[in-house]
This record gives sequence, structure tokens and C-alpha cells, in this order.
Amino acid sequence: MTTRVACLGDSITRAQLSVDYLGPLERRRPPGEVRLARFGVNGDFAHNLSRRLDAVVADPPDVITVLIGTNDARASLVGYPVERAMKRKQLPERPSAGWFQQCLAAAVERLRTQTDAMIALLSLPVLGQQPDGAAAQASQAYSRMIAEVATTNKAAYLPLHERQTEELRRADPPPSPYQEPTPASSVGVLVQRAVLRRGLDTVSRRRGLVLTTDHIHQNSRGAALVAEVIDAWLPTRST
Repeated sequence: MTTRVACLGDSITRAQLSVDYLGPLERRRPPGEVRLARFGVNGDFAHNLSRRLDAVVADPPDVITVLIGTNDARASLVGYPVERAMKRKQLPERPSAGWFQQCLAAAVERLRTQTDAMIALLSLPVLGQQPDGAAAQASQAYSRMIAEVATTNKAAYLPLHERQTEELRRADPPPSPYQEPTPASSVGVLVQRAVLRRGLDTVSRRRGLVLTTDHIHQNSRGAALVAEVIDAWLPTRST
């Protein structure tokens, strides 16, 4: 029997600016064991995700994974264009830690009560490349909130942030200060892919980054870790 898995998230799940983690996840399982569905929207905050669950609830999968909160965490950093993001994503209030937890909890509660799916919340990919830097600390703080929401709402918690932190400390890369990507830099990545035929790993390597292409979106190594932590938890269904 095939396990139907819905993967919910933001641009990391959408996989236009990030290496796709759904492919590596599927390849970790025997052919036909899992069927993955992608529900990722670029730039989404937890609020946005909480308001677009109709498609998931209408055709409930067996398993739901949720990877959301990177943009909420970024909004807590100095220099993040909060007003522009609020307008672009039509946020009714300014992003905050409390609102993030509220929106994530509301999403999990709806999924839990309106489907029979097993639900797992992933902690966030590490922001930046310096585990002790402000960006990484923000992603760690929001990951702790995700753990709290998972416990309170009877969902599984998958330790992606912890696994990526471990990988970064092992790699011990040279310092690379966190920089908030601009719209122009994101377009630049797309141009490099489409016009110059440079893969995201090439972009990452040219920038000296271990897990990401731009301190946020995943390269193959980062995406493989996302797949790894999901696969370690994902149940195996009997045929």
C-alpha cells in the first residue's frame, strides 16, 4: 500500500530557489511506497499557510509534514523588509513570535481535527552559516516554538535545525556573514539557472556556502538533510 504524504511549506518546499527535498525523500523509499504532494508557496508565513489548507483537508493524505516559519524568523532580524513583506503577503498584522505560534497551532489543530493524517512539524533550516550568529539564533528560537506547538497539539517534532547545526559545526566553514537576499538577488539565481545553466549547487559553491544557496534556500546537502529527518520518522505501511 502506498503512503500518501502532503508536504506543506514555503519556498523551501516550493523548490524554485531551493534544491527539492521531495525527490531525495522519495528515492529513500522503495518504488511506489510513498506518493508525495507538494504544497509550498514562496514567501509564506505561518499565517498564509494556515489559510490555504482547504486542498489538503478536501483530499486528506496519510501523512502531513509541515516546514514553515523561516520567513517568520527572518522578520525578527534587523534589516528585514517587514512592511514590504506584509504588503506582498497580505498579512493582517506585523509578524511576531506570539502570532507565529498562534497561526501554526491553528493550522495543526485544523489538520488534526479534519483529517486522520499523522502530522509532523519540522524545526527550521539554519539561517546563515554561523551557528552562533543572530540569524541562526533566530531560526533556533523559532524552532523551539515549533517544538512547543508540536507537543501541545499532539504532532511529531522532527529536529531538522538540530541536524543542520550539527552538520555546520562538523564542516567548520570559514565565516560568511548572513545577508538578507534582495528580490534582485533571487531573480539573479533564477537567471543563473535558466540562462547560464548553473545549478543551485554551483551557485552555493561559488558563494562558499555549505547548506544553502543564499543563507536561506537549500542546496543539495541541505535538502538531503530535510529528506533525512522526514524519512527517519516516516512510517512504513504494510502492503
